[in-house]
Amino acid sequence: MDKTIGVIGLGLIGGSLAKAIKANTTHTVYGMDKRQEVMEIALRQNAMDAALTPALYDKCDMLLLALYPTDIISFVKDNIGSFKKGVVIVDCAGVKGNICEALSEWVAGHGMYFIGGHPMQGIEKTGFESSYSHLFDGATMILCKDRFTNLIALKAAEVLFTSLGFMKVTITEAGEHDKIIAFTSQLAHVVSNAYIKSDIAPKHMGFTAGSYKDLTRVAWLNEELWTELFFENKENLTAEIEGLADRLRDYANALREGDKEGMKRMLREGKLAKEAIG
Repeated sequence: MDKTIGVIGLGLIGGSLAKAIKANTTHTVYGMDKRQEVMEIALRQNAMDAALTPALYDKCDMLLLALYPTDIISFVKDNIGSFKKGVVIVDCAGVKGNICEALSEWVAGHGMYFIGGHPMQGIEKTGFESSYSHLFDGATMILCKDRFTNLIALKAAEVLFTSLGFMKVTITEAGEHDKIIAFTSQLAHVVSNAYIKSDIAPKHMGFTAGSYKDLTRVAWLNEELWTELFFENKENLTAEIEGLADRLRDYANALREGDKEGMKRMLREGKLAKEAIG
């Protein structure tokens, strides 16, 4: 059955979601962005059917929120009185704990359904101009479940995201999501950002291959967004950074002390760890 879906925030993720819905389904898409020119471009590119205004909130069967974490909470709380009863609200932020804690029970108390979501896909560029309909092809969509989650709403979200090209939908809990994402995503952004600050970096031309490109790609980030994401998950991320720093010191100490056997052992351990997990 066709639905009316509102997409709030038409940056890279929101814009790509809107385009993917239009390209892959017959659902109606309403889009909203704080920049009027972005909505005009989205309409011209057929990324949405109409601009989402407060008067249309109660027409939406689903709302996809592609905003900064704190903005997601304030948007829902400020506007929930205008939403349709039974609407399925899915956020797309990169952290889940604080958002789900603030909204899951509260939204359910209003006769609506909230699901914390995280599309595991992105590129180093941002904004609607970088969005495209196939961004999520083959990607994983994470959906968070708790005791307030409506299973029918959860299934509806799973069906939607699968139709948009996601290869897999992972169901987890918000706390588990944030613990794992501190390692798989946030730590990688910290390492990339710190790595590129070496005094040698400006001299890299002619000396680089795939390893340099892989390690530096995500250093090109939106510092305001990632600062908020890091601080929303600061306990988990701090633990990962400190653990990595300790392990790096072991490699440095082996070099300093001429411990070739220790270095071979650590390198072997890392190789075996990668082989074990894929």
